[in-house]
Amino acid sequence: MDRDQNLSRFLQSDGRTVILPIDHGTIIPVPTLKPVELIEELNPVVDGYVVNLGVALAAADVLEGKGICLRTDCYKPAYGDNLDEGSYRLYGADDALTVGAHAMMNMLYSHHGNEASITREVAELITESHETDVPVILEALPFSIGRPDDYTVANIGFTVRAAAELGADIVKTAYPTNGSMEDFREIVDSCFVPVIVLGGSAMGDDAALLTMVKNAITAGAAGIAIGRNVFEHPKPAGIAAALHAIVHDDASVESALKLV
Repeated sequence: MDRDQNLSRFLQSDGRTVILPIDHGTIIPVPTLKPVELIEELNPVVDGYVVNLGVALAAADVLEGKGICLRTDCYKPAYGDNLDEGSYRLYGADDALTVGAHAMMNMLYSHHGNEASITREVAELITESHETDVPVILEALPFSIGRPDDYTVANIGFTVRAAAELGADIVKTAYPTNGSMEDFREIVDSCFVPVIVLGGSAMGDDAALLTMVKNAITAGAAGIAIGRNVFEHPKPAGIAAALHAIVHDDASVESALKLV
Protein backbone atom coordinates (compact mmCIF):
# COMPACT_ATOMS: atom_id res chain seq x y z
CA MET A 1 0.00 0.00 0.00
CA ASP A 2 1.12 3.55 -0.57
CA ARG A 3 1.02 6.20 2.15
CA ASP A 4 -2.46 7.47 1.34
CA GLN A 5 -3.91 3.97 1.23
CA ASN A 6 -2.39 3.20 4.61
CA LEU A 7 -3.80 6.40 6.12
CA SER A 8 -7.23 5.63 4.69
CA ARG A 9 -7.41 2.56 6.92
CA PHE A 10 -7.73 5.03 9.79
CA LEU A 11 -9.10 8.27 8.34
CA GLN A 12 -12.43 7.36 6.82
CA SER A 13 -14.18 9.10 3.92
CA ASP A 14 -15.30 11.88 6.27
CA GLY A 15 -11.69 12.52 7.25
CA ARG A 16 -12.27 11.26 10.78
CA THR A 17 -11.24 8.21 12.76
CA VAL A 18 -12.05 6.14 15.84
CA ILE A 19 -8.89 4.39 17.01
CA LEU A 20 -8.73 2.04 20.00
CA PRO A 21 -5.28 1.81 21.61
CA ILE A 22 -4.80 -1.53 23.37
CA ASP A 23 -1.04 -1.19 23.76
CA HIS A 24 -1.11 -0.82 27.54
CA GLY A 25 0.16 -4.28 28.53
CA THR A 26 3.79 -3.15 28.63
CA ILE A 27 2.97 -0.15 30.80
CA ILE A 28 0.25 -1.04 33.30
CA PRO A 29 -1.29 -4.33 34.46
CA VAL A 30 -4.12 -5.38 32.11
CA PRO A 31 -4.80 -9.00 33.15
CA THR A 32 -8.49 -8.87 32.22
CA LEU A 33 -7.91 -7.40 28.75
CA LYS A 34 -8.43 -10.11 26.15
CA PRO A 35 -7.44 -8.43 22.89
CA VAL A 36 -8.83 -10.93 20.39
CA GLU A 37 -12.27 -11.01 22.01
CA LEU A 38 -12.30 -7.23 22.48
CA ILE A 39 -11.41 -6.54 18.84
CA GLU A 40 -14.08 -8.95 17.63
CA GLU A 41 -16.68 -7.19 19.78
CA LEU A 42 -15.72 -3.65 18.80
CA ASN A 43 -14.88 -4.03 15.10
CA PRO A 44 -18.27 -2.67 13.98
CA VAL A 45 -17.60 0.72 15.61
CA VAL A 46 -13.79 1.03 15.55
CA ASP A 47 -11.71 2.02 12.52
CA GLY A 48 -8.29 0.97 13.78
CA TYR A 49 -6.25 -0.28 16.70
CA VAL A 50 -2.90 0.56 18.30
CA VAL A 51 -1.22 -2.69 19.29
CA ASN A 52 2.10 -4.03 20.47
CA LEU A 53 3.85 -6.49 18.18
CA GLY A 54 2.70 -9.54 20.12
CA VAL A 55 -0.95 -8.55 19.86
CA ALA A 56 -0.56 -7.74 16.15
CA LEU A 57 0.58 -11.33 15.64
CA ALA A 58 -1.93 -12.97 18.00
CA ALA A 59 -4.93 -11.02 16.70
CA ALA A 60 -4.02 -10.96 13.00
CA ASP A 61 -7.21 -12.73 11.89
CA VAL A 62 -9.65 -10.41 13.69
CA LEU A 63 -7.65 -7.32 12.69
CA GLU A 64 -8.18 -8.13 9.01
CA GLY A 65 -9.67 -5.11 7.21
CA LYS A 66 -8.98 -2.70 10.07
CA GLY A 67 -6.27 -0.12 10.50
CA ILE A 68 -3.33 -1.63 12.39
CA CYS A 69 -0.96 0.77 14.12
CA LEU A 70 2.16 -0.80 15.60
CA ARG A 71 3.42 0.70 18.84
CA THR A 72 7.13 1.22 18.21
CA ASP A 73 8.20 2.32 21.70
CA CYS A 74 7.68 1.61 25.37
CA TYR A 75 6.74 4.54 27.56
CA LYS A 76 6.89 3.61 31.23
CA PRO A 77 6.74 6.42 33.78
CA ALA A 78 8.84 6.37 36.95
CA TYR A 79 8.10 3.43 39.24
CA GLY A 80 9.57 3.18 42.72
CA ASP A 81 13.30 3.83 42.44
CA ASN A 82 13.28 3.34 38.67
CA LEU A 83 14.07 6.47 36.72
CA ASP A 84 11.56 8.01 34.34
CA GLU A 85 13.30 7.38 31.03
CA GLY A 86 10.31 8.62 29.10
CA SER A 87 9.99 6.69 25.85
CA TYR A 88 12.48 4.29 24.33
CA ARG A 89 12.09 2.88 20.87
CA LEU A 90 11.82 -0.87 20.32
CA TYR A 91 10.59 -1.46 16.76
CA GLY A 92 10.62 0.18 13.35
CA ALA A 93 9.17 0.16 9.86
CA ASP A 94 10.47 -3.31 8.99
CA ASP A 95 8.59 -4.73 11.98
CA ALA A 96 5.47 -2.81 10.96
CA LEU A 97 5.64 -4.36 7.49
CA THR A 98 6.18 -7.83 8.99
CA VAL A 99 2.88 -7.64 10.92
CA GLY A 100 0.97 -5.89 8.14
CA ALA A 101 0.65 -2.60 10.01
CA HIS A 102 -0.66 0.50 8.26
CA ALA A 103 0.96 2.98 10.66
CA MET A 104 3.38 3.27 13.55
CA MET A 105 2.91 5.15 16.82
CA ASN A 106 5.67 6.59 18.99
CA MET A 107 5.79 9.06 21.86
CA LEU A 108 7.16 12.58 21.52
CA TYR A 109 7.73 14.16 24.94
CA SER A 110 8.71 17.82 24.78
CA HIS A 111 10.71 19.22 27.72
CA HIS A 112 11.41 15.71 29.08
CA GLY A 113 14.80 14.98 30.61
CA ASN A 114 15.48 12.53 27.78
CA GLU A 115 14.04 14.85 25.12
CA ALA A 116 17.20 14.69 23.00
CA SER A 117 17.22 10.90 22.60
CA ILE A 118 13.43 10.69 22.24
CA THR A 119 13.45 13.29 19.46
CA ARG A 120 16.31 11.56 17.64
CA GLU A 121 14.45 8.25 17.78
CA VAL A 122 11.35 9.94 16.40
CA ALA A 123 13.37 11.43 13.55
CA GLU A 124 14.86 8.03 12.72
CA LEU A 125 11.38 6.49 12.71
CA ILE A 126 10.07 9.17 10.36
CA THR A 127 13.01 8.56 8.01
CA GLU A 128 12.08 4.86 7.95
CA SER A 129 8.48 5.86 7.37
CA HIS A 130 9.37 7.71 4.19
CA GLU A 131 11.45 4.80 2.96
CA THR A 132 8.53 2.38 3.37
CA ASP A 133 5.33 4.49 3.09
CA VAL A 134 4.23 3.39 6.58
CA PRO A 135 2.83 6.58 8.20
CA VAL A 136 3.72 7.77 11.70
CA ILE A 137 1.28 8.88 14.38
CA LEU A 138 3.16 10.79 17.08
CA GLU A 139 1.68 10.83 20.56
CA ALA A 140 2.76 14.34 21.47
CA LEU A 141 2.71 15.26 25.16
CA PRO A 142 4.61 17.78 27.30
CA PHE A 143 7.06 16.22 29.78
CA SER A 144 5.53 12.73 29.98
CA ILE A 145 2.35 10.71 30.14
CA GLY A 146 -0.15 11.34 32.93
CA ARG A 147 0.94 14.93 33.69
CA PRO A 148 -2.36 16.89 33.66
CA ASP A 149 -0.84 19.87 35.47
CA ASP A 150 1.60 20.24 32.58
CA TYR A 151 -1.05 19.82 29.88
CA THR A 152 -1.60 23.54 29.50
CA VAL A 153 -2.78 25.14 26.29
CA ALA A 154 0.68 26.59 25.66
CA ASN A 155 2.52 23.31 26.33
CA ILE A 156 0.12 21.16 24.29
CA GLY A 157 0.14 23.69 21.47
CA PHE A 158 3.94 23.71 21.26
CA THR A 159 4.26 19.92 21.35
CA VAL A 160 1.56 19.33 18.74
CA ARG A 161 3.16 21.78 16.34
CA ALA A 162 6.59 20.28 16.98
CA ALA A 163 5.27 16.83 16.09
CA ALA A 164 3.96 18.12 12.78
CA GLU A 165 7.23 19.94 12.08
CA LEU A 166 9.16 16.71 12.69
CA GLY A 167 7.08 14.98 10.03
CA ALA A 168 4.18 13.20 11.76
CA ASP A 169 1.28 12.20 9.50
CA ILE A 170 -1.16 12.42 12.41
CA VAL A 171 -0.68 13.88 15.89
CA LYS A 172 -2.33 12.34 18.95
CA THR A 173 -2.51 14.53 22.03
CA ALA A 174 -4.40 15.31 25.22
CA TYR A 175 -7.19 17.83 25.57
CA PRO A 176 -5.62 20.68 27.59
CA THR A 177 -6.47 20.60 31.27
CA ASN A 178 -9.26 23.11 31.89
CA GLY A 179 -8.91 24.23 28.27
CA SER A 180 -11.90 25.58 26.36
CA MET A 181 -13.15 24.45 22.98
CA GLU A 182 -11.70 27.65 21.54
CA ASP A 183 -8.31 26.82 23.09
CA PHE A 184 -8.30 23.43 21.42
CA ARG A 185 -9.42 24.93 18.13
CA GLU A 186 -6.34 27.17 18.18
CA ILE A 187 -4.14 24.12 18.74
CA VAL A 188 -5.77 22.22 15.86
CA ASP A 189 -5.66 25.24 13.56
CA SER A 190 -1.94 25.73 14.22
CA CYS A 191 -1.19 22.14 13.17
CA PHE A 192 -1.02 21.35 9.46
CA VAL A 193 -1.69 17.61 9.89
CA PRO A 194 -4.74 15.91 11.46
CA VAL A 195 -4.97 16.00 15.25
CA ILE A 196 -6.70 13.26 17.25
CA VAL A 197 -7.46 13.38 20.96
CA LEU A 198 -6.61 10.75 23.57
CA GLY A 199 -8.71 9.78 26.55
CA GLY A 200 -6.18 9.17 29.31
CA SER A 201 -7.04 7.21 32.43
CA ALA A 202 -10.57 5.91 32.86
CA MET A 203 -12.84 8.80 33.88
CA GLY A 204 -15.76 6.77 35.18
CA ASP A 205 -18.03 9.49 33.84
CA ASP A 206 -19.60 8.81 30.44
CA ALA A 207 -21.05 12.30 30.05
CA ALA A 208 -17.69 13.95 30.81
CA LEU A 209 -15.86 11.70 28.33
CA LEU A 210 -18.38 12.23 25.55
CA THR A 211 -18.48 15.97 26.19
CA MET A 212 -14.70 16.20 25.89
CA VAL A 213 -14.80 14.28 22.62
CA LYS A 214 -17.69 16.35 21.27
CA ASN A 215 -15.81 19.56 22.09
CA ALA A 216 -12.65 18.24 20.44
CA ILE A 217 -14.48 17.23 17.26
CA THR A 218 -16.34 20.53 17.14
CA ALA A 219 -12.99 22.30 17.50
CA GLY A 220 -11.66 20.49 14.44
CA ALA A 221 -10.10 17.28 15.75
CA ALA A 222 -9.96 14.49 13.17
CA GLY A 223 -10.97 11.85 15.66
CA ILE A 224 -9.98 10.00 18.78
CA ALA A 225 -7.54 7.41 20.09
CA ILE A 226 -9.19 6.32 23.33
CA GLY A 227 -8.28 3.07 25.09
CA ARG A 228 -8.80 2.72 28.82
CA ASN A 229 -12.07 4.63 28.81
CA VAL A 230 -13.34 1.94 26.44
CA PHE A 231 -11.78 -1.38 27.45
CA GLU A 232 -12.08 -0.64 31.19
CA HIS A 233 -15.71 0.44 30.76
CA PRO A 234 -18.46 -1.92 32.04
CA LYS A 235 -19.96 -1.79 28.53
CA PRO A 236 -17.08 -1.43 26.05
CA ALA A 237 -19.26 -1.92 22.97
CA GLY A 238 -21.78 0.64 24.21
CA ILE A 239 -19.29 3.40 24.97
CA ALA A 240 -17.41 2.68 21.71
CA ALA A 241 -20.69 3.00 19.78
CA ALA A 242 -21.35 6.32 21.51
CA LEU A 243 -17.89 7.62 20.62
CA HIS A 244 -18.33 6.46 17.02
CA ALA A 245 -21.65 8.31 16.81
CA ILE A 246 -20.07 11.58 17.93
CA VAL A 247 -17.02 11.26 15.69
CA HIS A 248 -18.66 10.00 12.50
CA ASP A 249 -22.31 11.03 12.83
CA ASP A 250 -21.94 14.36 14.67
CA ALA A 251 -24.28 13.02 17.33
CA SER A 252 -25.06 15.11 20.37
CA VAL A 253 -23.78 14.01 23.76
CA GLU A 254 -27.36 13.33 24.87
CA SER A 255 -28.15 11.02 21.93
CA ALA A 256 -24.76 9.30 22.19
CA LEU A 257 -25.33 8.53 25.87
CA LYS A 258 -28.41 6.50 24.91
CA LEU A 259 -26.16 4.08 23.00
CA VAL A 260 -24.20 3.19 26.13
